[in-house]
Amino acid sequence: MLPSSTLPALLHSLLFQLTDAMLAVQPAMSCTEPQTAQTHLLLICTGGSGGLTLPGGTVPLSADRCFLLSPGTTYTAANPETTLYYYQLSFNIYQTDGQPGLYTQELLPGRQELLVHPFTRVIRLAEELTAGPDNQSEVQLYRQQLKFQELLLLLLEHNYPSGEAPSPAESVEGTIRYMQEHYMDSITVKQLAEQARVSLWQYTPLFQKLTGQKPLEYLTGLRISRSQQLLLESAEPLREIARLTGFSDEYYFSRRFRQITGVTPGQYAMTQRGKVTFQDWTGHTVDIPERPRRVIYHGETIGDLLALGVKPVGGDEEFARNSVYKHRLKSLANVGFPLNPQLTASLRPDLIIIANSDEKLYKRVADIAPALTFDSFAPLEHRMRTLGGWLGKQREAEAWLAGFADRNAAMWQRLYGSGVLSPGETASALIFDHGNHLYAMGLSGLSSALYAPGGLRPTAEIQEALDAELGFAEVDPQRLHAYAGDRVFMLVPEREDSRAAMDALLESPAWRSLPAVQQGHAYLLDSSKWNFSDALTRERLLTLLPKVLGGHGAAQ
Repeated sequence: MLPSSTLPALLHSLLFQLTDAMLAVQPAMSCTEPQTAQTHLLLICTGGSGGLTLPGGTVPLSADRCFLLSPGTTYTAANPETTLYYYQLSFNIYQTDGQPGLYTQELLPGRQELLVHPFTRVIRLAEELTAGPDNQSEVQLYRQQLKFQELLLLLLEHNYPSGEAPSPAESVEGTIRYMQEHYMDSITVKQLAEQARVSLWQYTPLFQKLTGQKPLEYLTGLRISRSQQLLLESAEPLREIARLTGFSDEYYFSRRFRQITGVTPGQYAMTQRGKVTFQDWTGHTVDIPERPRRVIYHGETIGDLLALGVKPVGGDEEFARNSVYKHRLKSLANVGFPLNPQLTASLRPDLIIIANSDEKLYKRVADIAPALTFDSFAPLEHRMRTLGGWLGKQREAEAWLAGFADRNAAMWQRLYGSGVLSPGETASALIFDHGNHLYAMGLSGLSSALYAPGGLRPTAEIQEALDAELGFAEVDPQRLHAYAGDRVFMLVPEREDSRAAMDALLESPAWRSLPAVQQGHAYLLDSSKWNFSDALTRERLLTLLPKVLGGHGAAQ
C-alpha cells in the first residue's frame, strides 16, 4: 500500500478540461528552448527519436512513448538525428471537494512516463483531438472534451495505483496487465503465479475465470494480435516481427500464426490492408496499400521521406552516401544505380517509388509491387504533399511544411535585415560534370534553397532554365558573366576530371574578373553534400547559408 502522502488525489473529486491540443514537429539536429508547463501536459510521441530533459535527467523520447508533466515542470526536447513528431495536450484539473479550485499537484506522484497497450489507440485519440477546424462549434468543442476524457480514462486505467491490498483475483489481473506490456519477453506460468503471490494450482483456474483462456493461450493470442498490427503498420521483416512479439524464430511464428488465423503472415498483410488509388507523375493510375510499410525509394530526394518519419527499406546509396543524413541510412539496402529489379524484388516491397520517367523501367518494377513515378524536380511543397498522400502522412507533411516555411522566412529576413544581403541580389549555383561541362543549377539541387521565397534571385539566363522547368542548364564558358550572379556558389564535383576543370576555371582571368569573386562573394561547397533539394538538406541549409553568406566559412 502506498503511503498517504504519495497517493494521488481521488479521481472522482477531480474535473479535467482540455485547453489546447497540437501536433509538434521538431526538425532534425535541433533542441527546443527550455519550456515550463503552465498546465498539466501530455506529450505523446508518434515518430522520430530524441531526448526529453526533465528536472530528474534525460529520458529517450521516441515513438509510442507518453509523458505526463505537472504545472511548473521545466522540460526540453532534444532531437539529435530525426524529425520528431509529438502531440502536446494541455489541460487543467479542478478539485471539487476539500479545497475546491485549480489542482496543480502531480496527478500520479513520482510517475511521468505512462504505459498503455495498445498504444495505437492513444495515437488515434490524439489525432482526433487535433483534427478539427479552428472555428469549431460549441457541440464540436464539447465532443472534443468527451474524447479527451476517453483518452484520460485509457491512460489512468493503465497507470493509476490502488491504495488497497489486492485480492487474489486482483493480483491475477495485475499479471494480465503485465503480460499485455511484456508479451515480447519469455514468460512462464510459474513466474506469473509467483508475481501474483498465488499458488500455481490456484493461478490457472483464476486466470481462466477472468479471461476464458489458459495463461499461455492468452499470451500467444497477445503476441499474434500484436504481430497482426506490426504486419499492417511496420516495414520490419518477418524475423524482426517474430522477435518483437516474443517468438523464438520466424518459422515457429509463421506456423503459430497460421494455426490461429488460418492464413500465413504474408497473406494476412495482403488481404487486410486497405487500398487507395493515386495517379503518379507520368500518368499511371495505381492501387497502393493505404499505409505502405516496406517502401523502396529510388531517387535523389530520400530526405523527403525521412522528414516524414518514413525510412525506406531500399534505395540508391549513390544519392545518399555523402548526404547530411547518411548516418541514418546505415541499414538501407542498396538496389543499385540504375535500379536492379532482382535486388528490388528480394526486399519484398509493398510500394516502389522511382524518380524516373523511363516507361521500360517502370514496367519492370511494376511487376514486383505497386509502383509510382515521382517528380523529384518538383517544388519542395509539391513533393512533400505528394509523398504525404501516398504514405499516409498528410498531417505530418503539412506540419513540416508550415514549420519549415516559418524558419526559412526568418532566416532570409535576418540576412536582409542585418545588411548581409541587399534587396535584389542575384545568385547562381554552378558545377562541372561529365568532364569539363559547366552547368547552372535550375529547379534541382542547391538553387532550390537559394531561390526560395524571400531569398536571392536567379540571373536572367537561369530564370529561363527555371521557366523551362529544367533541373539544370549547360553554361557556355564564354558567357560565364551572364550566368554568374552577385553571389556565386561553385559546387565542388566528385569526378576527378570535372574537379580538374573547376580548378582550371578558378585560376582563369574569366573567373577572377567576376564581380562576385572580386567582392568576396564566391563560395565553394561540396556538391555531394549540399547540391540536393530534399527536405532534410533544406533544413540543414537554414543553418549553413547564414554562416557562408556572412563570411564565416564554407561547408567542407
